[in-house]
Order: sequence, then C-alpha cells, then structure tokens
Amino acid sequence: MSEEMFDVVDDHDCVIAQAPRSVVHARRLLHRAVHIFVFNSRGELLVHRRSATKDEYPLRYTSSASGHLHAGEDYHPAAVRELAEELGLTANLEFLCKLPAGPETSYEHSALYRAVTDAAPVFDPDEIESGEFAPLERWAQCLAERPDDFTPCFRTLFQWYVQQP
Repeated sequence: MSEEMFDVVDDHDCVIAQAPRSVVHARRLLHRAVHIFVFNSRGELLVHRRSATKDEYPLRYTSSASGHLHAGEDYHPAAVRELAEELGLTANLEFLCKLPAGPETSYEHSALYRAVTDAAPVFDPDEIESGEFAPLERWAQCLAERPDDFTPCFRTLFQWYVQQP
C-alpha cells in the first residue's frame, strides 16, 4: 500500500507542495486536518482513545473523529469521510472554526465541525481503542486533572469550543 500524500501549506493555508505523510510529520511541515465533535441529543460529547498503533499520540484521548486531508481534498468532504471511516456515522456537519497550524495543533490547519446524532458509533479498531460520551464538564475536569492524556490539538480545540458564548 502506498503512503498517503498530503498537501503542504503555508501559514495562510495555501498549497505550496505535496509530500508523503512520513515526510510531512518528520519535518513538521504545515498541513491540513479535520476534527469532528459528535454530540448526542443529551449534549454529551463523544471522545475516543486512539489505538496503540497510531504513529502520533497513541493511546491518547482526542476528538470524536479526526484525520488528515488527502492531497487535493477540501475540508468538508474530509470531515464527512473521517466521520464514516472512524465511527461508521453519517450526520449533518456544522463548520465551527479553523485554527491555524502550529505546535498546539500538530502543525495542522485544523477545521472543527460539530455533529449531533444518537446513532451508535462503530469504532474502527485500527484507529480507535475505545470511546465514550460524557458531559462537557466531565471532559473539562479530565483535561484539568490529566492534560497529557489528551492530544495537544484536542486540548486546543476543546478550549476554543468551551469559550464560545
């Protein structure tokens, strides 16, 4: 299987090159990702624990679903794809924000989407060890007590989310 190709982008999220995943990560080149916060009708957020085989942040907690954009892919189609691939879900996606690439987002321009569904997720075992829905207050407490258990990008996106009016 050939290695994934990513668009390499500049500070303004303009494509300047393409490179294999391993090169992008090793050189910390700016690239693109999507994150989806999936809520149930009770307002609980699904957070998942990454599988032990992930090349970055194995066994850390992160967004309900997330992933890189393929070379030439736009943010919204990538979010739809990641939601289906990682959780087996289809849902209406609401764009919330895009945070700039930097160390706190793993050098990824990170678009955040929200979905609300009561459909049961089906976790991709290659991506996800486990996951659970819980109130935002509980996730905030977990983050405060054990921040290193969570990916840097999730910490950044969660902080942005809970600060919104």
